[in-house]
Amino acid sequence: MNHTTDERTTLLQAWINQHYDMDEKSFNAVSGDASFRRYFRFIAKDAESKDNVSFIAVDAPPQLESSQTFIKIAQLLAKNNVPVPTIYKYDLERGFYTQEDFGNQLLLESLNDQTADQLYIQAINHIADMQKVDSTSLPIYDSQLLQTEMNLFTDWFLIKHLNLSLTEKQIDILRACYELLEKNALEQPQVFVHRDYHSRNIMMLDNNCLGIIDFQDAVKGPISYDLVSLLRDCYINWPQDKLKQCIYYFHQHYTNDIPLDTFTRWFDLMGIQRHLKATGIFCRLNYRDGKPNYLDDVPRTLNYIKQVSEKYIELSELNKLIKSL
Repeated sequence: MNHTTDERTTLLQAWINQHYDMDEKSFNAVSGDASFRRYFRFIAKDAESKDNVSFIAVDAPPQLESSQTFIKIAQLLAKNNVPVPTIYKYDLERGFYTQEDFGNQLLLESLNDQTADQLYIQAINHIADMQKVDSTSLPIYDSQLLQTEMNLFTDWFLIKHLNLSLTEKQIDILRACYELLEKNALEQPQVFVHRDYHSRNIMMLDNNCLGIIDFQDAVKGPISYDLVSLLRDCYINWPQDKLKQCIYYFHQHYTNDIPLDTFTRWFDLMGIQRHLKATGIFCRLNYRDGKPNYLDDVPRTLNYIKQVSEKYIELSELNKLIKSL
């Protein structure tokens, strides 16, 4: 642990003690995520019931993370009955806050052939709940953001990770592909998008209910985005027939005014945009942030791009490029 983090941990503990009757021995780090936020669990007496309650304290250095955005979106989602952790105390200036403890059990760890259908239907219904949320105050998933994300694939995967010098032809193929994917994203109905909705950002709560975390990057964007994040998850994959059933379920219940083949195309191409971005981010997490474990997820993510680009003639050049790598 470096000097600054150590100092921040001490400050965080002092701040908690101002607001809670904390059991000092219970204060422990909880595994983090791909951001610069750090999480700690502690036990304290509840002010009203006097029972011992478990809380999560978050250290989000203000120069690196916006706690204000996180709290604003948490309150917006909670107001619309989306199951997100309640935020209790916060100090925006220092980047400290406490929130409800959703436990340690990720959806990822609970998925198997017996449980998947019921859990995915619940997770899909929560996408529909989020899409009802008023997204007018959120950043827009515009052309610039879509292109910036896809360029992570070029910069961090092709150039940094594979050490490629791209030819003019390869640059043209990528540019045409990125334009197609951008157009696909922008022609869809634009709604509240969690933007990282997958099996490691959904928690198992009591009674097999789900809780949603890590929504601070939410935007107003394409209707198919969260569904493809969930179903073509970078951390687990499912047979095509299960995928089709889930797409059909979402379509029948929530977008049946759009032809199914149109929606499926939106979904497929949106997934390629997301997986190009994710491949780049996994490499950046390794080289820039010293988090090498994410490289393990690159092959699955690339495989999605390869499989889906095979279906579409417009993506045949991208398909050839990926195969050649």
